[in-house]
Amino acid sequence: MTNGINLAQARTIIATALQFGTDKGFKPLTVVVLDAGGNVVAAERADGSPNKRFEIAHGKAFGAISIGIGSRALMARAEQQPYFIAAAGAAIGGALVPVPGGVLIQEGGATIGAVGISGDTSDNDEAAAVAGIEAVGLAANTG
Repeated sequence: MTNGINLAQARTIIATALQFGTDKGFKPLTVVVLDAGGNVVAAERADGSPNKRFEIAHGKAFGAISIGIGSRALMARAEQQPYFIAAAGAAIGGALVPVPGGVLIQEGGATIGAVGISGDTSDNDEAAAVAGIEAVGLAANTG
């Protein structure tokens, strides 16, 4: 087990996710990789990705790492407990986007980081994140 996600892994996750999006015909993506403490390890914006996609991708990943569940599960929680999600968002400084595309990175059952992607549909963003994480031999947890 490693001590967390490293820069080389983060760069591979990003490159794979962006290529996955290109191969599938997605709109331009922005990818953010965070470590277990919510710090940005690496981020990249594809040509043509709108300027605020970084904040959305970061919010997907940061919300997931902060609450400990993928942003797909956060969306379900928001539908069931909107006051909790609103309060949690406020508690973590507003960086919580509860829609698919924020995926936990796990190794040996431990969460070592998160990937957030924004640019296409939320489901497509999530699929690109999973492809990136799996490309470095780590487990993707969407829920």
